[in-house]
Amino acid sequence: MNHILELTDAVVVETKNEASLMKPAFLGHGTMECRDFQKSRPFYEDFLGLECVQHGRTAMAVRCGLKFHVICLQVGDAVRRLGVNNHWGLDLRSREEVDRAYKTALAAKDQYEIQEITDPVETHGVYSFYVQDLDSNWWEFQYYEAGLQDEDLFDFGDRFKPDGSRV
Repeated sequence: MNHILELTDAVVVETKNEASLMKPAFLGHGTMECRDFQKSRPFYEDFLGLECVQHGRTAMAVRCGLKFHVICLQVGDAVRRLGVNNHWGLDLRSREEVDRAYKTALAAKDQYEIQEITDPVETHGVYSFYVQDLDSNWWEFQYYEAGLQDEDLFDFGDRFKPDGSRV
């Protein structure tokens, strides 16, 4: 059985947008940039384990585990440098898998032109580390002990007001 099915048998949530001006059915994709598909695609497929399809001259879709995709736009030297707060999260099944992934990243750093690898730490409720790829995109490899972090974030609801005070 696919490990995503072990985490949840339902990855669809009810859309609560009755009062919104727009009525989207679901969030289907995001975008990121890369310099060169020939250099970046092996990192996405062979290192990250993403499925890739190049559907345009300068556009490629990547996904992993869910019917949500990221469009990677090949922009050459116009690629923008991002900070670690702009990252894509990859969920792993255990702390041990995070540690194994960390060691694998260190060993593969030169092969995949990885710019930076942070040490694994407990932060924002998960055990994780970050990798910055050759295009300055950040990837977080995380383990959330309670299962799917998405469920808890939304089940818990708002805990703070926009001004930062507690609800």
